[in-house]
Amino acid sequence: MALIDKEEFKMFEQNDLLTAIITPFTEDDHIDFDALTRLTNMLIETGSRGFVIGGTTGETPTLTHEEKIELYTRFAQIVAGRGVVIAGTGSNNTAATIAFNREVDAIDGIDGTLVVVPYYNKPNQRGMVAHFTAVAQAATKPIVIYNIPGRTGVNMTNETILQLAQVPNISGVKQCGSDADLAALINDAPTGFAVYSGEDSQALLVKALGGTGVISVASHVYGPAMRQEYDALAQGNVERAGQIQRDLMPKMAALFMYPSPSPVKAVLDAQGLPVGNPRLPIVPLNDTEKSILAQRLGVHQLSDIPLAENTEAV
Repeated sequence: MALIDKEEFKMFEQNDLLTAIITPFTEDDHIDFDALTRLTNMLIETGSRGFVIGGTTGETPTLTHEEKIELYTRFAQIVAGRGVVIAGTGSNNTAATIAFNREVDAIDGIDGTLVVVPYYNKPNQRGMVAHFTAVAQAATKPIVIYNIPGRTGVNMTNETILQLAQVPNISGVKQCGSDADLAALINDAPTGFAVYSGEDSQALLVKALGGTGVISVASHVYGPAMRQEYDALAQGNVERAGQIQRDLMPKMAALFMYPSPSPVKAVLDAQGLPVGNPRLPIVPLNDTEKSILAQRLGVHQLSDIPLAENTEAV
C-alpha cells in the first residue's frame, strides 16, 4: 500500500464546483469523444473546477470495462490539467473494485477515484468499513467515498464516514443525504477531508457550512450561475448568492424529473451541443416530456435556453 499524506488532499480545496459529466454517444452508440471535448471545454470555461467522470450521470453501468478505460484515459488528456479529474471505480464486488481501481490509478491525469457504497448486496456498516478499507489499502491515489442511499439501498452513517475519514488514502466523501448529516460531517471531519454534496439543491448550503463544494449535474446547464453564486459567497455577498440559489433550485429539481441523465442530454442537444441519447435502460425524452421539462425550466422550448446560461438569464 502506498500511503498518501492527507496534505496532498488539499488539491480539492479550490475545486468547489465539480461537474458529474455525462458520457456523449454517437448515433451508432459509441462514445463520442469529439462531443466530450466540446462539452468539457465549455464546462471549464463556464466555471467547473473539475469533474467526476464515470459516475451515475456518466451512465457507467452501461459501459464496458474497455470503454471505461478508454474514456478515462482520453478524458484525462482532454482536461489536460485544467481541473481535477475523479474517475468512478466502485462496484458491489470488493475484489473487482480493487482490481479496477488499480488500473484507473495508473492512468496519467487521473487525480483520484470515486468509490460508491456497494449496491444490491446491502452490507451493514462493518461491511462498508471493511470494503472501503480494503480498496484504500490497495490504492495509490486519493479515494472519495460515495454515499447515495437512494441508489444503493443502504445508508452509510455519519459515524462510518468519519471512521473511514481516518483511513489513509480516503480523501473525502460525496454525500447525498440530509442537511443535518451534511452539517455533522463538515463539523466533525478531520482537516484535509473533503466534504462534497451530491445534491445540487445543497450547493449553497454545503459551502456556507464550510464544506468543499458540490458535485453537480445542473452545472451542465447552469454552470456560470453556480460559479457566480460561489464567487458571491466568497466575497461575502450572501444575499446575491442566496438569490441565485433560490432561482436555480426549481430548475435543478426539474433536471431530475425524469431518469437522469435524459433531461440534461435533452437540454444540451436542444442547445446545439449534440451528446446523443442515453443507453438503455434509460430512454431519451419524448416530445411531451421535453415540453413539460421546458416549462419547468421556465422557457417555451428547450432550445430557448442559451448554451452555458448565465446568471442574468436565470
